[in-house]
Amino acid sequence: MAKTAKVANQTPMMVQYQKIKDQYPDAFLFYRLGDFYEMFNDDAIKGAQLLELTLTTRNHKSDNPIPMCGVPHHAVQNYIDILVDKGYKVAICEQMEDPKLAKGMVKREVIQLVTPGTNTEVGSESAKSNNYLTALVANTDSHEMGFAYADIATGELKVATLIDVNELLNEVVSLRTKEIVVNSTVPSTLIDQITKLGILVSHQEEIVIQAESSYLSQDIDDDNQQQALSLLLMYINVTQKRSLAHLQRAESYEPSRYLKMDHYSQYNLELTHNIRTKKKSGTLLWLLDETKTAMGARLLKQWLDRPLLSKTAIEDRQNKVRVLLDHYFERSNLQDELVSVYDLERLAGRVAFGSVNGRDLIQLKTSLQQMPKIIHVLETLDAPELDNILKSLDPVEDVATAIENAIVDDPPLSVTEGNVIKDGYNAKLDEYRDAMRNGKQWIAELQESEREATGISTLKVAYNRVFGYYIEVTKANLNKLPEGRYKRTQTLTNAERFSTPELKEREQLILEAQEKSSALEYSLFTGVRDIVKDAIQRLQKLAKVVATLDILQSFAVVSEDYRLVQPKMSEDSHDLEIVQGRHPVVEKVMGRQSYVPNDIHMDPKTSILLITGPNMSGKSTYMRQLALTVIMAQMGCFVPAESAKLPIFDQIFTRIGAADDLISGQSTFMVEMQEANQAILHATPNSLILFDEIGRGTATYDGMALAQSIIEYVHNNVHAKTLFSTHYHELTALEDSLSDLRNVHVGAVEKDGELVFLHQVESGPADKSYGIHVAKLAGMPNDLLSRAAKILSELESENKTNNISTVESKPMAKVSEPDVAEVDTINEDEQLSLFSESQLDPKVTAVVDSLKKLNLMSVTPMDVMNLVNKWQQKLSK
Repeated sequence: MAKTAKVANQTPMMVQYQKIKDQYPDAFLFYRLGDFYEMFNDDAIKGAQLLELTLTTRNHKSDNPIPMCGVPHHAVQNYIDILVDKGYKVAICEQMEDPKLAKGMVKREVIQLVTPGTNTEVGSESAKSNNYLTALVANTDSHEMGFAYADIATGELKVATLIDVNELLNEVVSLRTKEIVVNSTVPSTLIDQITKLGILVSHQEEIVIQAESSYLSQDIDDDNQQQALSLLLMYINVTQKRSLAHLQRAESYEPSRYLKMDHYSQYNLELTHNIRTKKKSGTLLWLLDETKTAMGARLLKQWLDRPLLSKTAIEDRQNKVRVLLDHYFERSNLQDELVSVYDLERLAGRVAFGSVNGRDLIQLKTSLQQMPKIIHVLETLDAPELDNILKSLDPVEDVATAIENAIVDDPPLSVTEGNVIKDGYNAKLDEYRDAMRNGKQWIAELQESEREATGISTLKVAYNRVFGYYIEVTKANLNKLPEGRYKRTQTLTNAERFSTPELKEREQLILEAQEKSSALEYSLFTGVRDIVKDAIQRLQKLAKVVATLDILQSFAVVSEDYRLVQPKMSEDSHDLEIVQGRHPVVEKVMGRQSYVPNDIHMDPKTSILLITGPNMSGKSTYMRQLALTVIMAQMGCFVPAESAKLPIFDQIFTRIGAADDLISGQSTFMVEMQEANQAILHATPNSLILFDEIGRGTATYDGMALAQSIIEYVHNNVHAKTLFSTHYHELTALEDSLSDLRNVHVGAVEKDGELVFLHQVESGPADKSYGIHVAKLAGMPNDLLSRAAKILSELESENKTNNISTVESKPMAKVSEPDVAEVDTINEDEQLSLFSESQLDPKVTAVVDSLKKLNLMSVTPMDVMNLVNKWQQKLSK
């Protein structure tokens, strides 16, 4: 009742506002009032803070003034983008009728809900990236998940069936989605995990099957995929409230059809984002991106996320690159034409939305006019490898011709105010324009003749929207006017305005011509737009072909600039041989002369390279360069080496660098173990594993034991190609007991007491770690370094007889992923044996019992610290 009374006291406008706002409680409501979009109440308070606007009030003299703030309508997109980039939704509420003709309150309604996943208005830099909206449904019976995603700006639409949470998280991270749509089938625990990734979770329950949805989903048979797709399309329809004719028929894909890399590996290898700067510079994408079109740049990211597994498909791409690499001049001509090709995918989307303007159509025409030139370049190459691209290049000439005939070369932004259509395109429009031009000429001649007749040189004939055309005479010259010559219409401070019957008659003709001309022009423009709309699917197919061609020429440019070679790929051999391989990104940053290349050779009988050597010597770079070489090869690019022979890998796993997950309370060591566990559980003999310093996050003997057991397990059970770098030199003895393991090390020498890194990988183990030398390079004080050297000498003397176990490693049965609650690494009797009988007093026994019951995998580092502190206090009493 209180709410009803409050509403009853509001103005009709605020009643209307609140009614609309109640339909969009989780969005900022931009409510159109004249030339402004206004926000009220909580929206205004929060919006003013986020957008740095001045917060004012409505009805400020009342007891409860209403907070408000606003933005001008012509600049609204900038403010919408700011809110959406921050993860908010914006509901755009427009006036649906002319305020001059409305009776009572102007009718208003929300015409679009802009969300992080549905925003299609992007800047030039963002145009090189897709903005994916994703959807998820869960099947409680099979534990599978239906997954769908779309880029509303380009029309891309894909669906998949995911088998577990890890696969889901990998997909959403790889797609860099900002928003995911779910329904009640998705458990809250999973929603919490998704939210922690910074992804907006939107809920959609009601689904109404529409004819358009049926068309888009006709190729999808899987029930889980159908449900996810229906959920996604329903949400798009609810939020966008406009034509989506450019959405492409949904395609089903399987993540297992591509080289799999979890989000940890993509992050560690810096494929698209630099770990330190979070930017593109210094990444593999940065190196490979010599594309000339926004479409090519977006597709390149997709290729980078999903390298191929088919030898035939990989070699098909590489052979196309070879042709372009071998024909410099033709490739240069191709680049010149691609530079003038605009974003065909997003232009098609704007046509479907009805938001395309004259300048967009000119961009489309310019792009299509490049197609015959591109076709000519490919025909000149006369290469069979490019035949399928050549045959797929549809120039869509009818659309280009329609735009050329109708639209002026330099149209205005507005499509409703005229001057968009060419002269000669429509006879009626030419008549109106002639009337306007003659009318304006008549006005100019009238002004000149009246000046001569009255002798008033400052007399002018002008126009405004309120009074129409008028004759204006300054008051100083009023005495020069013949009496009765003009009819007075308006008095100003310094002048008088007049009219004549002839002027009013001419005004009516001119204004009528202007009004009818603008309406006719808009009608003609929409006719051209409809011609383009009918060709949307052809334009989208053309865009994919042009994007592919753009990437291939980009690979050719990179291959030439950085001396890349075509690798030999093998599906059935595990022989890996890279001669003088290089880390392409590091080499680009350092320069060709400074980088030291290295060989990597792992024959079918070698599954593990155990890498030793000092810090900063290049072990991690050596490991990463192999992974990047594999990714480049399976994308279809050439690779940084003198020669390369590679098997086709199905997955890449990495454990590189130190990282913790403070949000979920997981320490660096916990993250290290989780990443290692993913590799151990899911890798196959066709996988690539990179383990960098496994075990360093815990006590020395714990770490060494874990490192050895992981090596043995991978060697005996997984058989994947593995690069394992370590500072545990004791592990090098494993070469004697593990037949498929080989020691290599990164060379370093001492010269005049200084450490010199050779960055050269050589056979055999390193002779020492050089940790103190590295500390010296970091600038540590000499007294500290001397003390460290003394302690090291004492430790080495005490432990010189202690060597790592070289007991013959027996094959262990490969097991499924364990429940962490069941993990018990040390037998209870073994735990008790760690203590002598003299130590087993009641206090010690109580602590031991607590320790035995503790599940380390389920507590945070802070919890462990608190427990240790509690035990210390108990023992000290």
